[in-house]
Parts: sequence; C-alpha cells; structure tokens
Amino acid sequence: MGTILGDMRHVRWHELRHAQGSASQVPGMLSRIAWGDSESAEDALSDLRRWIAAMAVFDATVAAVPFLWELAAMETVKERVGVLGLLGTILAGAHAHHPGWTRDAHLAVLAGRTTAERLAADSDPAVRAAAGELLASLGGHACATCSPH
Repeated sequence: MGTILGDMRHVRWHELRHAQGSASQVPGMLSRIAWGDSESAEDALSDLRRWIAAMAVFDATVAAVPFLWELAAMETVKERVGVLGLLGTILAGAHAHHPGWTRDAHLAVLAGRTTAERLAADSDPAVRAAAGELLASLGGHACATCSPH
C-alpha cells in the first residue's frame, strides 16, 4: 500500500465485526475505493455501506471512519461523493446493543469536520455539494448517545 491508507495495516481488522461478521475484508474494500476504477470503487462502497452502516454501526465502523475521511480528501478517488454520503450515514446510524460503538463512530465522523470544510470548497461541484450536506449534518448532530450525561 502507498501512503494513502498506509496505516490500515496497524488495525487488527480480523478482531473487529461488521454486519456480516469478521471485518477482515474491510481493508480490501477501502483499497478498491482508493485505487479501483469507478465500477470497482462503487461496488466496494456499496459493500461497505451494507457492512458498516446500513443496519447499524460496529467496531469496524469506528476503525474505518478515519480511512473514509482520507479517501474523501484524495482527488484521485473516484467515489468521493459516495464516501461523504457513507460518512453521513454513519453519523445518523446507531447500534442498539453497543452504545459505545455508536458514540465512537459518531465522534470519528465529527473529528473530520476540517476535512469536510476543505471539501466544501473543492473544485468538483458534486463533492462540494456532498461536503456541504455533511457539514450541515455535522453541525446539527445531536443524539442521546453522544450528548453528555
């Protein structure tokens, strides 16, 4: 792996879970988004959406979010709009039985605010629009899991 996604090797993906079980395949999906052609990247993004965000968030979601922010920031990534949409889905998601995963996933998305602000001025109008939508969600985020008790 190059410098993009280079830190993925430090994550113990095989110990993490997503909706279908072991998260050992998540690095491959992130890599396909990073370097794949449009069709391959779109397929990988669809798989990730089902695995880490569609039904609930998981510990694999928490681990994947920093890499999703990294992908969103790279101009060579073909599915940046989809990546930003996935980050928004994660921010809206939860896991009823693991509130810690929910809180940690939300905080990881919220931590990328400066990247979203930078992308709101991107040269690609679709990326600008997606970043603007995500920024609105980031600014308006309030959920029972994340609010101080």
